[in-house]
Amino acid sequence: MRSIMEPVRISKLMAQRGLCSRREADAYIERGWVRVDGRIVSELGTKALPSARITLERQAARRQTDKVTIILNKPVGYVSHQSDKGYRPAASLIQARTQYRPGHGGPAFDPAHLRGLAPAGRLDIDSQGLLVLTQDGRIARQLIGDDSSIEKEYLVRVEGRLSANGLALLNHGLSLDGQALRPARVQWQNEDQLHFILREGRKRQIRRMCELVGLKVVGLKRVRMGRIVLGDLPLGQWRYLREGERF
Repeated sequence: MRSIMEPVRISKLMAQRGLCSRREADAYIERGWVRVDGRIVSELGTKALPSARITLERQAARRQTDKVTIILNKPVGYVSHQSDKGYRPAASLIQARTQYRPGHGGPAFDPAHLRGLAPAGRLDIDSQGLLVLTQDGRIARQLIGDDSSIEKEYLVRVEGRLSANGLALLNHGLSLDGQALRPARVQWQNEDQLHFILREGRKRQIRRMCELVGLKVVGLKRVRMGRIVLGDLPLGQWRYLREGERF
């Protein structure tokens, strides 16, 4: 029996295709900036078949071009999300005086870029390194969407005694909260430091993985997300994602 495709909210389809976030999609639809199979759609909640062709008007494309993404070297003691009350949010470090501009290249800080700026993924208060903050829902979905396959790379200092098959389990075989983890790539960097590459980001995942095999994490630094590396970005400073850079 042939399956019948059910109509889906256009905003959901747009988010699934990476055109924008669902919130952005609703804003574009309200403004009449979305076409479905060539016809302007302006009513929120409108549905279309999953096979529909969806395009954005020039105004929406221009709005997306104006959105910025920021790369921050987060220090220990700052939280990723402002919703973690009572702690200093990492976004508070995004200021003119903390911008990293060797040779004063690239755009200067614009306070307007703080509006709608949100972290794409977590980095715990006791961890440091590369944190991405963005105004662009497409980038956020690419990094932390349910179907994201972007690699995240970490250097992890540990203490304790690794169980007999611990390294094999860190690579594949552990579960958290009753759900199996995706395969990882984990190896020793030196006698007290592990090198992790993950394709997911559960809450405090690396620390909990290490606990399961007899290790305690005493230092954690994220050094790469996709093709973006921390590089020589100083601790506590930030820069804009450069033109042509891709995750």
